[in-house]
Amino acid sequence: MAKTYNDIYIQARKRLKDAGIEAHSLEARLIVSQAAGKTMEKLMQDLNLYASDEFADRVQAMVDRRLTGEPVAYITGQWEFYGVPLDITRDVLIPRSDTELLVQAAIALFQGRNGTPRILDLCAGSGCVGVAMGAHMPGAKIVMVDNSPRALSLCRQNIRKNGLEVRVLCVEADVTKKPPMLLGTFDLVTCNAPYIPTAELETLDPSVKDYEPIQALDGGEDGLDVIRPVIRLWKTVLRDNGVLMLEIGEGQAPAVTELLTQAGFAAVRALKDPAGTDRVIVARLRTR
Repeated sequence: MAKTYNDIYIQARKRLKDAGIEAHSLEARLIVSQAAGKTMEKLMQDLNLYASDEFADRVQAMVDRRLTGEPVAYITGQWEFYGVPLDITRDVLIPRSDTELLVQAAIALFQGRNGTPRILDLCAGSGCVGVAMGAHMPGAKIVMVDNSPRALSLCRQNIRKNGLEVRVLCVEADVTKKPPMLLGTFDLVTCNAPYIPTAELETLDPSVKDYEPIQALDGGEDGLDVIRPVIRLWKTVLRDNGVLMLEIGEGQAPAVTELLTQAGFAAVRALKDPAGTDRVIVARLRTR
């Protein structure tokens, strides 16, 4: 018997719900829309149209992958971050809602100011932070840095996807080493570095530790192996009165505050995520 898109969506949603997946409705819509090659809005319009058996099989195969624990973002190759659509591959972390606090803080920093701020985003990954800042800050010029050629390829793809080629670009560099020459100076540096202590990696949910790139998670013994050189080496690209914003892990605020203070930063403060955890550290550098 022929099935409509809605029949197939309801079946997928039920399988996900029965498996205990919390966001079963959203994930079912993501899977069905991706399998159909339609936007979510177009899918909603076409729900009562009949779909092919091949399409139903494609959806079932994608749901099967989800039920083994694979994150839906890798299955569909799509994700949304701060209202911005992104392509996602297993070469990068799936953007978290916690990281949106970094974007919010950057937007607030330049709210109501004139001029063209230059922003540097380190450990760019998918490009989620830099692309979201570019989409919501039409006056900003943004450079994104990562040491992974595959991540940078995806960054460029997401820049094009959001029509930001004129104002956002990528540079390959290792943030644990000195900044490349001729990079210039910046009003703001943002960074979502790997910050999970190595010993805690095994305690992560299987959907994270079995699928997401470990190098983008592992911050060394205390979680600060990448954050330390970022503070020490990359402060040199900040303009006078420039700001550094770092995403950090739970309980790391005191240690990171101490590192920033020792490096000459002032007005260091922590921003809390919706769960009440210190998630972003903001610090200002006086160079004169």
